[in-house]
Amino acid sequence: MRGTQQTVSDVLPGSPAERAGIRIGDALLSIDGEPVIDLVDYEHLSANEIVTLDIRKENGDTERITIEKDDFEPLGLSFATSLMDNMRTCKNHCVFCFIDQMPRGGRSSLHVKDDDWRMSFIMGNYVTLTNLDERELERIIRRRVSPLFVSLHASDPDVRRAMMKNPHAGDIVAQLKRLSDAGLQFHLQIVLCPGLNDGDVLRRSIDDMLALYPHAQSLAIVPVGLTRHRDGLTPLRGYTPMEADALIDEIETRQTDLLERYGTRFVFLADEWYTLSGRTLPAYDDYEGFPQIENGVGLLRLFEGEMLEALADRKPLTWNKRFLMAGGVSAEPFFREAYRKLIPYGIEIKTRAIRNRFFGESVTVGGLVTGGDLIEQLKGEDFGRALLIPRAMLKADEEVFLDGMTKAEAEAALHTRIIPVATGEDLIEIVFSE
Repeated sequence: MRGTQQTVSDVLPGSPAERAGIRIGDALLSIDGEPVIDLVDYEHLSANEIVTLDIRKENGDTERITIEKDDFEPLGLSFATSLMDNMRTCKNHCVFCFIDQMPRGGRSSLHVKDDDWRMSFIMGNYVTLTNLDERELERIIRRRVSPLFVSLHASDPDVRRAMMKNPHAGDIVAQLKRLSDAGLQFHLQIVLCPGLNDGDVLRRSIDDMLALYPHAQSLAIVPVGLTRHRDGLTPLRGYTPMEADALIDEIETRQTDLLERYGTRFVFLADEWYTLSGRTLPAYDDYEGFPQIENGVGLLRLFEGEMLEALADRKPLTWNKRFLMAGGVSAEPFFREAYRKLIPYGIEIKTRAIRNRFFGESVTVGGLVTGGDLIEQLKGEDFGRALLIPRAMLKADEEVFLDGMTKAEAEAALHTRIIPVATGEDLIEIVFSE
């Protein structure tokens, strides 16, 4: 039976599990009589002060071990995979799927379509819930998994089925109602596509999710991202500056009403709408704690706010420092203006917008700039002390760009150091201490 045996790959020295005699190679069969399917089960079942484990030793003997520990103290066991299970992949064929628009080459992980609600709970990944059966939905409720991050796209079942090319995609409102009735919370996103899920379809989606408030906590609206690699895919186009301007007007009017009625703006627009239209971004406090930061909602204001807060404790330098910061086309005007605030401190950061040849010039965000594009467009540039780039350009756990080029290779080609910048606070620390 799936999930009835989990082989221990490591035991933390001094942990409750080690003191109880559990060793590498032992198999965890159950906790308090329940099988452990994955990490969610393990964390939930092992949180109590007293837990009873059924363990199969390497010699085949089965032991029942009761462990007393502090409430929520980890048992100290590790397993072969971080999820203690295989990652669940996507069963949809969304007309706007960014992975389907990937060019050949680059990092192999970029071609993996995950749609795993456990990664949503643990890492904040957005999931569609289309691959859930009744047993899994019940397990989410039983384990009190909250909040989840859900890709809504449209609450109209026919529109959602058509956009995701999945006959099960129309069940989303009923699924979310089940979670809401159980007291669980979730954040939502809509990837907006011209003529498919905007206009009245978008208005219905907002209304349907407001009916689930406060369990539906926020809704982000993100413009569809299109690369030049769309041969054989559903014809789509991006939004125009005029359309972005009209959407901002409509949503900001709606936000004013929602703030008065509910005490929250609830619906938030990704920064790309503002950079596309040329409009000024909302104020820092308007993002209400940045619940949708992973969708790029308020990312620029948050960076600026962190930068200014870290700058408040600094004194001007006695000598000048120069850097070059490379990023995407869309945010370059914002950063150029933000970095003017550093000039009185003796720091000059020149900005360069990198056109995206790898994905196509319609892709304008900094996190999707590749090492190859950096080299092609920055060779011979005066970098000052170093080239600064957004940390999002690199793989989370490695210094590798989306096209597979390493940071070291790019540094060698450009004859400069490359320093990744994660936050506004990080930026200030780097430029003052460099």
